Parts: sequence; structure tokens; C-alpha cells
Amino acid sequence: MEGYLSHCSSVCKDTKFWGNLQRYLAFFSLICTFACDMSTENLKERTARGLFWGTLNSGATQVLSVVIGILLGRMIAPAEWAPIGMIAIFSAIAGNLQSSGFSTAIVNMKEPTANDYNAVFWFNILASACIYVILFIAAPWIALFFEQPCLTDLSRFIFLAFFISSFGISTHAYMTKNMMNREITVVNSCALICSGIVAVILAFNGFSYWSLAWQQVVNAAILVIGRLYYVKWHPSLKIDFSPIRRTWKFALNILVTMVINTVNNNVLTFIFGKLFTKTPQVVGNFFQASKWNTMAYQLVSGSIEQVAQPVLVERGEIPVFRKMLRFTAFLSFPAMFGLALVAQEFILSTIGPKWEACVPILRILCVGGAFMPFYSLYKNLIISQGRSDINMWLNVSQIVLQLLLIFLTYQYGIITVVCAYTLLNIVWLTAWQTGAKQLIGVRFRDVCKDVVPFALISAAVMVVVWLATANITNSYLLLFLRIVIAFFLYVAIMRLLKVKMMEDCIQFIKGKR
Repeated sequence: MEGYLSHCSSVCKDTKFWGNLQRYLAFFSLICTFACDMSTENLKERTARGLFWGTLNSGATQVLSVVIGILLGRMIAPAEWAPIGMIAIFSAIAGNLQSSGFSTAIVNMKEPTANDYNAVFWFNILASACIYVILFIAAPWIALFFEQPCLTDLSRFIFLAFFISSFGISTHAYMTKNMMNREITVVNSCALICSGIVAVILAFNGFSYWSLAWQQVVNAAILVIGRLYYVKWHPSLKIDFSPIRRTWKFALNILVTMVINTVNNNVLTFIFGKLFTKTPQVVGNFFQASKWNTMAYQLVSGSIEQVAQPVLVERGEIPVFRKMLRFTAFLSFPAMFGLALVAQEFILSTIGPKWEACVPILRILCVGGAFMPFYSLYKNLIISQGRSDINMWLNVSQIVLQLLLIFLTYQYGIITVVCAYTLLNIVWLTAWQTGAKQLIGVRFRDVCKDVVPFALISAAVMVVVWLATANITNSYLLLFLRIVIAFFLYVAIMRLLKVKMMEDCIQFIKGKR
């Protein structure tokens, strides 16, 4: 215990700039360090540092995204967000195709060489150039499909972002493999701040959806520059694609999975974009709700995802996985159920009454969003065991079922579709659990013991807070009180029940005073 506290203390002292903020973020590293009972001190140190900076990176990213999102949400009307949402799926799938899963294959290698990184670097660029040309030519047909002429020029410009980002995929894989999460945090924060400033200035001057397009392009460019600056490895003109040939089967499974995940994450916006071409504000409302939901659950999943695969590759054991599950549940359920609780006052207080129609959608998505970080954990476990094929087929099956549900429910309205989509995402976790049991033997009832108590306590807390504050009408006051009461009530229950994870956090914070 003292060794872990001493180590986390040294981590917090590395950078005085963050001051007390690091002390309170560091306890998340402590939790996960306990979770990862590794066999070597070197791995412990790298994991603790990685989890600390992973948490800081995820937190900083989401805070910056929230600030920028609020500013842009106030300046840009719901209907003007629709064009960006309609073509988001094309950019995302193009981004999957450009990496083709080879960057994930590199992270999964025990000791990748400079030649491995170089092969992936040049392959990404060549693939991205070809894909961009295809999408550039296809832009008029995309605009015709959605009956939005503006999409021709807009999509051609936005697609530049994924081509630019191809220059930084190998360097990002290098940083992930070597757990350079502090550098990742700096690069991501700089990219978000700079691109956000550009978008806000353009939106203030009336550039509408073009400000959102410029945000994506500027963000991609700064990410590439930042990664090249920090990474010691640099590409060479000596091109050898033999690493691509060696890992193509593994990478192909990852590629299919990435595309399926992308379709899964963007399918509703895409379908709504076609079904509601005459009422683009519906698409804008869903896009806005989905954005806030995604940012919220990624605050949790992003904290552990940057180190989950490297750690599980070295020690993919049941105790490690179960403790990561408890950590995820400890954070995810109160965070997401809490956002569902304050959804209306949050939307009204931040981006304004014009977005009130997205509140019911956001609440439903938040319930499903509480379970999304578990998908990341299961995915990293299965990939770490070298079974990208299981990962692929689980995702393929899920998207097929989702499309079937959407087809059966779309005529009943957007709320019905979102409910069906959310319910399937929750139930389908049992399929991932089956895969995990086959690989490492973790049992479903043990997973339920780790996860369900946190879900029930979080739900009960939110119900109590809602009843206690139901008569308050001021949105700002209601938002503040619900957050504060829910936080302290959840902490009090965790301490009353003597939850070990909570006790470790309290002891660590007391030790830092």
C-alpha cells in the first residue's frame, strides 16, 4: 500500500503546473494500479503513470470539448448541425480504412520494430490518398442522396481531415505502445484548444457549419504535428511492406470490426439524415444528444483504454480484468445516470432552450452510455488474447441486429428507435461476456457481482435526488444542487457500505494532505 502511495505521490510531483488537480485525479491511477497486480515493478510503474495520464487526458479532452461544444451550440442552430452529422459516417469509415487495423496490430506486438512503424506509415498515406480521391468523386452523389446540395463542397473539404490524419497514425500507435500518455495529453489538448478557437471565431462571424468543418481539419493537422514532435521514431524512404503482409489477417479482422463499430456509432444519424431530409432540425437534435452522451462515457472509457490493451497483453488474467470492471462500474454508472438526471437543466443552462427537443433523446442514450465503457474493456481483452476474429464477429452480429431493429421501429418515431437501439446495446454485452469466458474463464455471475451493485446504487441515488429537488424551477440552481447532492450521496453510500475501492480513494486523498 505504502509503495503504491509513494509512487503516485512521485507522479503528482513530476509536473507542478497541475497542482492540486493532479492529486485528485491521481487517485484514479491508484485504483487501477491496485487493479493491475503485475509481476514486475517496471510494468507497475508504466501502468500507474499510463493510467494517471490516461485519466488526465480523458478528463482534459472532455472538459475542453464541453466548453467548445457549449460555445458552438449557442452560436449554431440545430438545423445547421445536420449537414455535419449526415456525412460523419463517411469520414469515420474512411478513417478506419486508412489504418486498416495495422496500427492496432502494432500495439498488440510484443516488440515492434522501426520497420513495422514505417510500413504502416506509408501504407496509411497511400490508402488515404486513394480513399480521398474516391470520396471526392462521390461527393455529388452523397449530396444527392441526402438532398442537400451544400454537401458536395462541404464533404470534399471535411474529408481532407482524415487524409491529413494519416500522417500521424503510426506515431500515435508508437505513443500508445510506449504509454506516452503525458505527451498524448499535451498534443490532444493543444489540438482541441486551437481547433476550438478557430471554430468559435468562424461561428461568431456567421460561417455556420463551415466552422465545424474547419474545426475537424485544424484538429487533424495539429495532432499530426504534435505526434511527430514527440515521437523519437521518424519515417524513412526505405519502404518495406513485409510487416503488412505478416499481419494482414489480424489487421483485416480489426478493420472489419472498426468499420462495424463506426457504422454502429453513426448509423442512427445517417438513417435519420435520410428519413428527415425535410426536417433537418431532428437530425441536429439527435446529433447534439449523441455528442454529449459520447463525450460523457468516453470520459470513463478513455481513462483506461489507452493502457488496457498493453496491460492485458502482458497479464490478461481474471483478477486484473475483474478489478478493471469494478473500476469502470464505480465511475460509469454514477456519471451517466447523473447526466440523464440533469439532462434538461444542463441543456437549458449551457446551449440554450433551442436545443430542448434533444433532452429526451439524451436521457435515453445516457442509460445505454453507462454500459459503453464495458464494451471497450471487453474489446481490449479479446484483442489482447489475439482473437480479433471473435471481436469482429461480435460487432458484425450487433450491427445486423441494430439495423433490423431500426427497420422494424423507425415508423414509430425517433424516440422508439433510440429506445430499441439502447436496449440492444445493453443486452448485447452478454455476448461479449460469453467470448471473455471462453478466453480467460471469467464467469457471468462474477461479473454481475462486480457491476450490478454499482448500477443499482447509482440508480437509487438519482431517483432520490430527483424526488428531493423536483420542486425547484431555476435551471442553474437545479443543475448545481442535483450534481452536488448526487455526488455526496453516492460517496456517503460507498463509505457506509465500506466499498474497498472508495476506502482506497479516501485514504489516498487523506495521505496527500
